[in-house]
Amino acid sequence: MDILAEQWRAILARVAPNADPATVDRTGADLLARWAEPHRHYHTVAHLTFVLSTVDKLRGGDEVRLAAWYHDAVYDPTAGPAANEEASAELAERELATLDVPAPTVAEVARLVRLTIGHDAQPGDANGALLCDADLAILAADQPAYDAYAQAVRREYAHVPDDAFRAGRAAVLRHLLAQPTLYHHPSAHPHREEKARANLTRELHTL
Repeated sequence: MDILAEQWRAILARVAPNADPATVDRTGADLLARWAEPHRHYHTVAHLTFVLSTVDKLRGGDEVRLAAWYHDAVYDPTAGPAANEEASAELAERELATLDVPAPTVAEVARLVRLTIGHDAQPGDANGALLCDADLAILAADQPAYDAYAQAVRREYAHVPDDAFRAGRAAVLRHLLAQPTLYHHPSAHPHREEKARANLTRELHTL
C-alpha cells in the first residue's frame, strides 16, 4: 500500500504540480480504501497493482495510469450494467478537478474509465487499447491464476443464485469470445490472445 501511495503522489506531481499535497494524500488514501473494501474479492488492491504494472510494461502515460486508479474505484456487485464504470468516471471527474489536474487530462481519464464498460477500444485509440488490454490481461493468465480469478468473481456475486450466476457469467464469456480480438495494443504478446480464448472457452464449458 505504501508503494502504491508513492506511485499516486508521483503521478500527481507530474500532472498537477500545484496540487495541495494534503489533498493529494487524502485522495490517494480514499482510493486505496475503496480498493480494499471487504466485499471485493477480485477487484482488489491486487487487481489495481496488476493493472498498473501492465500499464507500465506497455509504457503507458499518466492519463492511463490515472484511469487505472479510477476504473473500478466504485464497485458494487449489485449495481446495474455500466453503473460502476459511470460512477467511477464521475468520481474521477470530481476528484481530479479538485486536485487542479488540467481539464483535458480529466476528460481523457473519465473517457478511458467509461471505455472499460465494453472494452471496445477503436482503431487508433492507443490509450484506450492500453487500458482495456491491461484490465483484461488476467484472461491470458496461466490456468491456476485464471481459475483463482474466476472463483474470486463468483465470491463477489455470492448474493446471486447459482443458476442465475451461471447464465450471466456465460453471457459475459460468450460476449468476450465473440470479439474479433480481445487485445489491441501493438506490444501485446502474440500468444496472449490464444491463451485468453482457451481460458474463456474452458470456463464456459464448466458452467
